[in-house]
Amino acid sequence: MSTPIRASSILPGRREEIELHTADGLRLVGELARPADRAPVATLVCLHPLPTHGGMMDSHVFRKAAWRLPALADLAVLRFNTRGTTSMRGTSAGTFDNAVGERYDVAAAIEYAEFHELPEIWLLGWSFGTDLTLRYGCDPAVAGALLLSPPLRFSGPGDLANWAAAGKPMTALVPEFDDYLRPEEARERFAAVPQAEVVGVPGAKHLWVGDAETVLDEIVRRVNPSVPVPLPTTWDGPLETGDVSAYADRTVAAFADRPVPGPAAD
Repeated sequence: MSTPIRASSILPGRREEIELHTADGLRLVGELARPADRAPVATLVCLHPLPTHGGMMDSHVFRKAAWRLPALADLAVLRFNTRGTTSMRGTSAGTFDNAVGERYDVAAAIEYAEFHELPEIWLLGWSFGTDLTLRYGCDPAVAGALLLSPPLRFSGPGDLANWAAAGKPMTALVPEFDDYLRPEEARERFAAVPQAEVVGVPGAKHLWVGDAETVLDEIVRRVNPSVPVPLPTTWDGPLETGDVSAYADRTVAAFADRPVPGPAAD
């Protein structure tokens, strides 16, 4: 009997807790999810939103990606907490470093995926994670970039120029009502990357609340185009239920009185 896929639904997959080790000596906690009974066709390495404003490896779009996409789209999903970030998986060593020391976190995640021979590595950044992608993710091992709600706050023209020169595919999903960068301005700024595709999402906001399924469909459309979208909303096999209540307060709104940090001064 078909069961509706809900926010708490965990579809079948092989999931293991992992550790990443950075070049500057930190231990980062994470998880790798893969299809249950076959090899993945591509890999998503997830770079989460600002940890000072509730971002972590379990931010809802990434959690749903890890719980659904191995089964629905044959994808591997690698999530981890950047330095100093906490989730139910644990706390990564170090402290938030304003997108400076995080370069080592990005490198460690790419290295892990490459060492474990995960196929077709795509970086999936969200908000702060898009800045990390743009600054540090243009690596020979990376196939392309997927950007959710890119604020272009910590990244600059030089980073866009690097991606433009590399020619790697890039898609930016930009909410119509984003808090930082909306579709029209995003198209102007990403024009520096000729291969960049900017997709405005009507009605969406920075946190993608209520729009996670749209995001997952757009990801799959680009990373594994052989899979029909929209993805199924029901499941005919066994599934588990995860606890999502622990993160009810982990949103930007809950940290509204905290200023959003900017790039470190030169």
